[in-house]
Amino acid sequence: MEAPASTRQLKVARELQKDLAEIIRSKGMAAFGGAMVTVSEVRISPDLSVAKVYVSIFPSAKAETTMATLQENVRGIRGELGRVVGKQFRIVPELVFLLDSSIDYAEHIDELLKK
Repeated sequence: MEAPASTRQLKVARELQKDLAEIIRSKGMAAFGGAMVTVSEVRISPDLSVAKVYVSIFPSAKAETTMATLQENVRGIRGELGRVVGKQFRIVPELVFLLDSSIDYAEHIDELLKK
């Protein structure tokens, strides 16, 4: 089990979430094949070197291709992030994009409740 995040980790993660959301939003839906990409959470390692970026993708049918696009562009996104947070952070963390399936889970529960 992971240790609880420190206040510093939480603050850095919040800042990264805000900045990454803006970077992805600025690329537009066309860059992701018409899918809407939302940064739902960021968790950062204790040494601040690795950021797990949880994204939710709508519609979920485009999740696989959108995740592939994010993986292909991870260096460019990290570079843009470096320009935004370069003055605040000593190192720009490695980005690991992970699919947040909580929307799918909520839709599944919703379907079950309608029955």
